[in-house]
Amino acid sequence: MGISPWQLIILLVIVVLLFGTKRLRNMGSDLGNAVKGFKKSMNDEADNKDDKEKKKESLQDKEQHDDSDTSGKP
Repeated sequence: MGISPWQLIILLVIVVLLFGTKRLRNMGSDLGNAVKGFKKSMNDEADNKDDKEKKKESLQDKEQHDDSDTSGKP
């Protein structure tokens, strides 16, 4: 049952007639920019989360190191 290639061509022609090629091109580039921005923000969020975890781990390691130094002193 699916969509035949002829039905897709007819649908494409109708969309081009309704919106025009320039508007479709602009919508495509806007959509591409939105996807790029979304991916960039997701990567930035993941990087920030990793940085926070590394800082937290280094602080914990430093505290453990400091605790072991002070516990051995009289």
